Amino acid sequence: MDAQQLKGHLDLLLLASLEHGSRYGGQIIADVQATTDGYFNLREGTLYPALHRLEKAGWIHGEFQLLPRGGSPVKMYTLTPSGQEELKAQRERYERFNTAVRGIIGGRA
Repeated sequence: MDAQQLKGHLDLLLLASLEHGSRYGGQIIADVQATTDGYFNLREGTLYPALHRLEKAGWIHGEFQLLPRGGSPVKMYTLTPSGQEELKAQRERYERFNTAVRGIIGGRA
């Protein structure tokens, strides 16, 4: 994994991982790793500051909840309506970026 690539796309990855439902940190890490075939392996030291930043921006909402399996409450993160709009905008920016890079390096867009 290239840390610079992750840094530039972390918000997009996190917002997209919450698109289909609430998740807590461990689930987000597992989701990103699984859906990228292990390419992105997020660390807690990267994840939680980013989640706090997204929450402060109003794009996600975190709320402590008890899980059915029991144990301590976990903070579940949910995409907000403004987060859905931001996800859409970031996807569009990413597609423009990807198309521009493909135009330079070759290959299919």
